[in-house]
Amino acid sequence: MSLNVDSADVAFTFKGGMLPMTVMELNSADPEHIRRQLASKLSQSPAFFQHTPVVLNVEKLDEPHLSLERICAVCRDHKLLPVAVRGGTEPVRQSAWALGLGWFAPVDESRAQMLKSVGSDSESAAPVALADANTAEEPAQAQDSNGAETTRLYRGTVRSGQQVSASGGDLVVIGAVNAGAEVLAAGSIHVYGALRGRALAGIHGNTQAGIYCRELAAELLSVAGNYKRLEDIDSQLLGAPAEVHFTQQQLEIKPLN
Repeated sequence: MSLNVDSADVAFTFKGGMLPMTVMELNSADPEHIRRQLASKLSQSPAFFQHTPVVLNVEKLDEPHLSLERICAVCRDHKLLPVAVRGGTEPVRQSAWALGLGWFAPVDESRAQMLKSVGSDSESAAPVALADANTAEEPAQAQDSNGAETTRLYRGTVRSGQQVSASGGDLVVIGAVNAGAEVLAAGSIHVYGALRGRALAGIHGNTQAGIYCRELAAELLSVAGNYKRLEDIDSQLLGAPAEVHFTQQQLEIKPLN
């Protein structure tokens, strides 16, 4: 005998789905060290810290008794919302559950390699040495008649681990943005090359900002704190010129003609 259930009586439905999520990869287990760096980041991109859910990746730490509660408190003080932990030993997993956080097994290495390879070309196939911090090219800065910053111009490739920002206007990159690199701007971001890293436009909340690139393969895209990750992007848009805008309360990604 079948049982008919009125849909009005159904309290919830489980559904699988992919949600945008920021991973905070920890290289230090010192909560005060993390606090100082978050304070510095907050001054550069406050929109990023507006109640953003984050997964704490502790795979690089060899700390069986991690001060997870203190690290979570530091994050919340800066308006980041820890929702889960990735990696760590059994005590770390138990601590995560005790704090009401989820726990994920260490990231699958083959998955990580797949993300890095999307959009790769002959340039990225060859080994590339990281730019030395003392020799990296400084962005040129344009100013209006009152001396206010309007646009920053960066010539060259933004390498993995580098961050280039324009806190008062647009950012123009004459080159590529490699995987693991980050570009931020108060206004729009223009990349005259492949965009494989993270691009955050409108970091002070400017919803009119946009992201433009000649080859889309970004790890993360954000306009005014609204995010999309690589796996959330239509595969037909990858590897081609694209533009990104915040439209009708969501990110819209379309071909750049």
